[in-house]
Order: sequence, then C-alpha cells, then structure tokens
Amino acid sequence: MSNVSYYTAEGLKKLKDELNHLRDVERPKASQAIAEARDKGDLSENAEYDAAKEAQGLLELKIAKLEGTLANARLIDESQLDTSKALVLSTVKLKNQTNGMEMKYKLVAESEADLKSGKISVSSPIGKGLLGKKVGDTAEISVPSGKITFEILEITRE
Repeated sequence: MSNVSYYTAEGLKKLKDELNHLRDVERPKASQAIAEARDKGDLSENAEYDAAKEAQGLLELKIAKLEGTLANARLIDESQLDTSKALVLSTVKLKNQTNGMEMKYKLVAESEADLKSGKISVSSPIGKGLLGKKVGDTAEISVPSGKITFEILEITRE
C-alpha cells in the first residue's frame, strides 16, 4: 500500500532539507556519542552506551520514515490546478453559517499544515469536508464541538 502525498515545492524542499540534516549532521553525532561511550569501559554496565545506541536507533527510524515519505511524495504544479472545486493547494474562502464569520484556508498535505498561517491539512475534519466542494456549496463538518456549516464563497490558488 503506497501512501502518496502531494507537496508544494516549498514543502518538498523542507522535507529534503530535514532528511539531509539528519543524515549529514545528526547521524555522525550519534556515531560519535557511541564511540565516546564505548571508550568508557565495560559495555555491560555502561548506561551511557545503551542510551547512545537507543538514540541512534530512533534517529535511523526517523531517517527511514522520512525516506519513505519522500519516496511517495509528489510535487504539485499549482498552475495546473482546477479552481472549480476545492482540492489540495486550493485556497478556500468560507463563511460560517452560524456566526457569519468569514475565513480563508489553504488546503495542504498533513506535513505542511500550519493553522497560524492559514494552512489546514486535507486529512483534518474541515479539510476533508471541503474537498470536492464548489463555490456556492455548503459543507456540514463534524468537529469535536458538534457540527459547523460553511458556505464556500471563493476558491483560488494563491
């Protein structure tokens, strides 16, 4: 089962930079820590050595997970996006039907989500509820506090 994820050029670069940092900086540090702990004597009673080995194992797991994510990552050409409906990388202007508040969200991959900058994950409840909707549609979305109804006012690719 492949979990293909779609990324902007910025998001893909961020993933690659993180992977390179883990490989080029963190991996040598972990090896150095193991070597230093090994030099301190009896390995059977050396907690520092055990901790360094465990840290290395966790680092390798993180590297493998990132490599897997990158292997299934696809770059989205934002200029080719259809703006007739809400898709990944669409910017959707919404109106909350309950309180009349208007808001704008950009639908992004889970790893790029950042609510402070208006980017929500397509796998979040609101993101899932908006996917495929068109301007003028209403989306009834289940959230922990109940149901919220949004009207889709505008879809763009900013």
